[in-house]
Amino acid sequence: MSKVSKIFKGSSSSSKSKHHRSKGGPSAQEAIHRLRETEEMLTKKQEYLEKKIEQEIATAKKHGTKNKRAALQALKRKKRLEQQLAQIDGTLSTIEFQREALENSHTNTEVLKNMGFAAKAMKQVHQNMDLDKIDDLMQDITEQQEVAQEISEAISRPFGDTFDEDELLAELEELEQQELEDSMKNMGGLPNVPNSKLPSRPGPRPTTKKRVEDDDDMHMLASWAT
Repeated sequence: MSKVSKIFKGSSSSSKSKHHRSKGGPSAQEAIHRLRETEEMLTKKQEYLEKKIEQEIATAKKHGTKNKRAALQALKRKKRLEQQLAQIDGTLSTIEFQREALENSHTNTEVLKNMGFAAKAMKQVHQNMDLDKIDDLMQDITEQQEVAQEISEAISRPFGDTFDEDELLAELEELEQQELEDSMKNMGGLPNVPNSKLPSRPGPRPTTKKRVEDDDDMHMLASWAT
């Protein structure tokens, strides 16, 4: 095989490999990275144009009416720079919109991928579960809970005969009434209340002069007897 054939064959295989890579297309992350680089470049270009516009305005002010031609040229350059700046603003808006759309698409792709992964995991977990067995298990659990409730009620039930508390209280009241009546009979009943008015209690006797004298005589006789 000649050298020329080898060269053309190599170039052909290289072009095929490049075509194969381009056919697959760039990933979303690569495209987002490229767009961010473009945004940075255009932003720097904006800053450069803004400085140039300020310089042209300063030039126009400097010449003014002294050099009208130079001032007008500076203003024309300023207009062209402003047009470029406006174009860059529009381009940046488009790139920003495209980048945000790619970022959202990438996020949605990752979310869907993770949701699909979770769905497969749930399917794997539920694969060994039988709904009929689950229903039977839940029924058994319900029955055992009912049995436990019956056992608790049986354990808490008091032993021995049970009586109606209201009947017992009524019987106790009858016994107390009977005892009261028996006590009244043994006492012969209540005494009769007299109808006549009781006499009033006499007050203290007044001390008279004669009584004082009698007391003095008694004290004198007692002193003679001793």
